[in-house]
Formats: sequence, structure tokens, C-alpha cells
Amino acid sequence: MNEAETRAELIDPALRSAGWGVAAGSRIRREVIAPGRLVGNGRRAQPEFADYVLVYRGEKLAVIEAKKRSLPDTEGVGQAKKYAEKLEARFAYSTNGDGIYQIDMRTGEEGYISHYPSPDQLWDATFSTANQWRDRFADVPFETRSGTWEARYYQHNAIKHVLEAIVEGRDRILLTMATGTGKTLVAFQLTWKLFQSRWNLSRQPTRRPRILFLADRNILANQAYNAFSAFPDDALVRIDPEVIKKRGRVPKNGSVFFTIFQTFMAGRDDAGNPVPNFGDYPSNFFDFIIIDECHRGGASDESNWRGILEYFSPAVQLGLTATPRRANNADTYAYFGDPVYTYALKDGINDGFLTPFKVRQIDTTLDEYIYSAEDELMEGAIDETRTYTEADFNRIIEIADRERYRVQLFMEAIDQNQKTLVFCASQPHALAVRDLINQMKISTEPNYCVRVTAADGKLGEQHLSTFQDNEKSIPTILTTSQKLSTGVDARNVRNIVLMRPINTMIEFKKIIGRGTRLFDGKNYFTIYDFVQAYEHFNDPEWDGEPQEPVRVTSRRVREPADEHNTPITPDNQSNEGNEDPAAHRRPEIIKIKLADGKERTLRHRMSTSFWSPDGKPMTAAEFVERLFGQIPELFRDEIELRELWSRPDTRKALLEGLAEKGYGDEQLTEISRLIDAEKSDLYDVLTYIAYASEPISRRERVMSHKALIFSRYFGKQQEFLDFVLDQYIKEGVRELDQDKLPQLLELKYHDLRDAVVDLGNVSDIRRVFIGFQEYLYSQEGAA
Repeated sequence: MNEAETRAELIDPALRSAGWGVAAGSRIRREVIAPGRLVGNGRRAQPEFADYVLVYRGEKLAVIEAKKRSLPDTEGVGQAKKYAEKLEARFAYSTNGDGIYQIDMRTGEEGYISHYPSPDQLWDATFSTANQWRDRFADVPFETRSGTWEARYYQHNAIKHVLEAIVEGRDRILLTMATGTGKTLVAFQLTWKLFQSRWNLSRQPTRRPRILFLADRNILANQAYNAFSAFPDDALVRIDPEVIKKRGRVPKNGSVFFTIFQTFMAGRDDAGNPVPNFGDYPSNFFDFIIIDECHRGGASDESNWRGILEYFSPAVQLGLTATPRRANNADTYAYFGDPVYTYALKDGINDGFLTPFKVRQIDTTLDEYIYSAEDELMEGAIDETRTYTEADFNRIIEIADRERYRVQLFMEAIDQNQKTLVFCASQPHALAVRDLINQMKISTEPNYCVRVTAADGKLGEQHLSTFQDNEKSIPTILTTSQKLSTGVDARNVRNIVLMRPINTMIEFKKIIGRGTRLFDGKNYFTIYDFVQAYEHFNDPEWDGEPQEPVRVTSRRVREPADEHNTPITPDNQSNEGNEDPAAHRRPEIIKIKLADGKERTLRHRMSTSFWSPDGKPMTAAEFVERLFGQIPELFRDEIELRELWSRPDTRKALLEGLAEKGYGDEQLTEISRLIDAEKSDLYDVLTYIAYASEPISRRERVMSHKALIFSRYFGKQQEFLDFVLDQYIKEGVRELDQDKLPQLLELKYHDLRDAVVDLGNVSDIRRVFIGFQEYLYSQEGAA
């Protein structure tokens, strides 16, 4: 028997006889646990799926790995354990249809059993102590949106752990889940279970609970409110300050309430004195409170959140966060305790539920500035002895030429049709960058790039909403300061540009999360890093072990912070999503105009890194090798590769050989994108992978070899080759194929007879066309 026959004739009947798929509430399912990491070119790594998952009353109790009858019955033990561990199932089984080998994942006991346990037997073995609320929660199925939604394995695990904590009587619970992995969906399903089971603080199912979803930005509260649409309309309440002011009271009729903490803090008494609105509710009004993004001060002693949470202390409180424990959110963990479940960014990428990314690290020669008398001081008072660093630019000192250069760098590097977020140092800086982008864009759309900050008010919110619509391409680029570091559920973001320091791991992970959401055709996204934010990847709190810093160029040691050069931290940066724009006055700014011509001497260097499945940095070449394997050995060394590539016939044969071994046009094009060499010759792509040679653009190749080429050809030949080289720059190396020659002659001369008049007979033309290519790839010209 093959495996399919073994399952159909031996395993399936054995499970039915044990009651699986027969007893009410029991299911046998084949589960795709993870679709597999995105690996480029529309492909994924090997998916993980379990042959059988035994589900009873909504709980995944066991995994069975099936093998064909001719294999040993324990052949699938390794897989069964792996999948049971991921699904958090109590039991794992391996079978060939004859023997049944059981592993208890909790006790480690292993051995043969004669038949499969029934659903009730597995339930009792998994939950040895009966509990009324566990049973009531189990009797409430997930809300599946008419069968269109199913919990991913980690979402199911998260929900299970929170409900178990409630069953155990815990009143402070924490969930740590990476941005983009569905914290709001988990919150919805938890609320659904509590609502439908009539759980409340009395622990008696006499009434439905009152549940509060508390966020710190309206966009988060609104997104959650919309995500809870399956509830009856009269159950959902959006606590709005305008409605409170109009009615003179807070709303109390409902079951699931949504608000932001600023609304709770915005009340006034009859005399106009500040009185928090939450005090209008009895302290035991809410049974369950969900605190979204709780790491942003939600449990710190200084925070307004703390006052709200302490006032409603009788409620069971669930904190949701995307960041692991570290020094600047230690209070969060002290308040809630260790997370009952964690799903990290690395896990999401490796499973294939999040998009991988690459980082382009960019250094320029003006990342630090010391005043020079030849520069013009246009405004403010300069400290001539001070070294101004990244933390100062666009907060203390502005150099317009520097910003223009940096914007030009990333505008030339990105696909300008792809959605992009640009994080700037301040709201005025975001305004300036917006203007520069619109001045350099190739698009004719007036709203191609817009700013979205607190200062932009409702118009900014409208632009953000349109940007999030994946069916709309305008606006294409948003500039911001703090506002978009969270709450932007735009799945098709392809580029994130960092033009301001990212000082905390918490903020860094949130910003990375703007690009990790899946979208059709999106194999990865790119971070353009002008501010050394990539060094956060070397932090032990990242998803891998710390690495030695990977610097692009050496820089002078940063000056220690002083009263003029204070790092921006969550405590001293404005919360742009909620601030009153008029409440923050700009400090006096120093404005510098570089000496005439000096901006033309600005230089930069870029380096690309990827993050491996184990969360560690690796080069683009290493990443490509993981995806596609090693370059086939079709040439001995770089000299032979150059010789083969310099002739159209041997180049064609080489490309055919590469295609036969898995490096076809699609693969080579994808690799060129991965290593940021879309504008380079495929020769440079191959030398980069094989010999770590830095790619140059086709234009750079032409410019560096043109003198050599023209020293061998004259007059009309130069004119023709100039045309061919221009086509090569625009279209790529395929323009140099021999079968392209007739088309090139027609484009240039329109009539072959005119070409013969200028260039000689067809044989002479072909000789020129083939011969110049040797000089285009010559080492002499490159030197």
C-alpha cells in the first residue's frame, strides 16, 4: 500500500471506530500549519502540514503522522513531535496503519497502543481537572465569517492560553505577538468567546460581560471597532468625546466598548477643571479590558494608562504587545507578568505569514557636520566647535542640500510606483521631504507624495485611508514623523525609508511591522536606512543572537548627549498621533547653505543585508545561495566568465546552460532585484554572486568603456555603436544578442540600405556589432 491507500484502508477506519468524526464536536482534519517562508520569484519554502489533527470541542488534542505500510511504524515520530509541539497538542502518534506509536508531549512517555483513544478519553487526558468555564468556552465555536476565516495555529494557541489563564483566575495577562500577525483578530475571538459564554467577573453566567478595548490612537480603536462587526449592533459602543460632551454623560448601554485613553482623560467638571471621564463609570463596570499596544507606557507609573488601569483594577486586564521584555518596557512586564504566549517576528517570517525584508544601509559624507567658514549661515547661531550628528539634523540644524541628496538617493533606488513610507525627524522635516519627492517624481499625479502628521489633521487621515486601500495607487508615498510607526494596516508597502534615528527596539520593531504584511506578488520589502537603525538587529532583544555590528563605513565616535543633543526617547518625543500641533513650538533652527558647488561633492555608499531564518544578518550572495543554490560551475574563474560573456554566441550558450540548471531569465531577474542590480548587466549579477564583485550599472559600464570602444571604431561606426549602447543602457544585455541586430538597424536607419551605405556590407556590420562587445567587458576599460 502507498500512503494514501494506507490512510484510506487502515487509519481512517481505525479513527472512526474510536469515535473520531462520529462523536459530536469531534473532527479529523489535515492541517496546513504554515505555508512556508517566502523565498522570492513567487515561490515558498516547503510548507508544514500534519496528516491528521484530532480536534474535539475546538481543541487540538493530537497529531498523527502517517506513513505507508511498508515503512516502520515509528518512521513519522520526528515529524509528529514537531507538529504536535507547534500546535501545542498533548499527544503525537506515528503509524503505518498497523502499529500505533504514542508520545505524550507533556510527560515524555512513549510506547505502543493497541487502538486510538476516543475523543472523551483524549479530552480527559489533556484536561485532568474539570472546569465549568473551560467547558463553556469550548462550547462556543470561533466566529468564522460564514466559513471564510480560520485561526492560524499560533492565533489558536494565543487564544487558548488566554482563556486558560482566565480559567485559572488570573487577572493580569500579557500576549506578545509580532506586528501583522493578527492581534486584533485574537482580541475579537477572545471577546466573542467571553460574550457568547456569558463570562463575567461574578464567574456566574447570569449576564453578558462588559468589555473595554483601550488603545492610544483613534485609528487603532476604529480598526478594532470595524473588526468586531460580527457582534450585534447594539452590543458595540464607540466612546466618543463629542458624544459625551453633547449628552453630558458616558455611554453605558452595550457590551463591547472602544476608546482611546485620551478620551478617558479629557473630561471637565462644571467649573471647567480637568476630571477624567473614566471616573463616570463604577470601578467594577468592566469585566474584561484589552489594552492594545500596552508597551507604550501602558503600565508605567508615570503614565495616564496606569491611572485608568488601576481605577478599573477589578477587571481582568489583557495587554497586547509586539515587543519582548527589555529595559524600557520592564514596567509592562512587571504589571502584567510574563506573556502567556509569544509569537515573534522571526517565527512569522519563517512560517510564511509575514514578508521577509532586506536592508540597504546608506552612509553619506555629510552624516556629521562641523561648520566651515565657506558655508553660509542663513539663520540661527552656530557652534563652530561642535560636531552635529544625526540626532541634530532637522531638529537643531537644517542643511537643505543634504536632504535633497538623500531624497535623490532613495528616489533613484526605489521603484517609484511602489508604496513607500518615509520616517522623518519632525513634522517640518516631513513637509520638506514631501516637497523634494514631488519635485523629483516621475509621476504626473499632484498627490503622488503627501505628508501625514498631526498637523495635517483630517486631510492627512483621508490620505492615509486612501493609501491603505490596496486598489488605489495614489498617494504612493507618505512622509511622516511619529504618526505612522503604528496602526498603518497597508499590506502593499514595499519600501520603508528611515531618515531619523530610531532609538528604541520597541519603535524599530513597530516600524519594521509596517512592511511585513503579506500581499500578492510581494516577496520581500526593503528598508532604506540612512541612520544606522540596522544596528538594532545586533541587539540581543532582536529575534537572533547579537552579532558584531556590520558597518558600511567608519564614522567618528558620537559625542555624548548634552542639553543640546538629547536622544529622542519615548518620554521626550511627541506622540504625534494625538498631539495638538499648536502645543509644540519649534525651537530655533540653524540653517546652513553649503558653499557653492560643495553639494556636488557629496558621496555615499550602500550595502545590502538580509536576515536569515535564524534571525542573523547575511550578505545578499549568501541569501541568493539559500534561495537558488550555488551558481553552476560553467566557468572556471572570472577571466573565463568575461571571455564567454564578451561574445554573443558564447554568452547565449552560457545563459542556456544556466537556465538548464535552474538559473533562467526569471531567476536571474529576481536575483538582480534582490541585490539591487536591476540597472546592471547580468554579467555583474553573476560576478557578484560568484566572486563578490560590486555591481555597476549599465550606464557606468558604458561610460567607463566608451573611450576604449571608440578608439577602435570611427565615424559612422561610432554613431551606430553610440545608438546600440544607448539601447543596452535602457533595455539590458539582451539588446546585444546577434538576433537583435536587424531590429537595431531598423530602429536606427529604418532601411537596411541606408545602414549599408553608412557602415559597409552586412558582414562588416556584424563584425563591428560582435567585436565591440569585447571592449565593453574588457578589464582595461574598467581599470
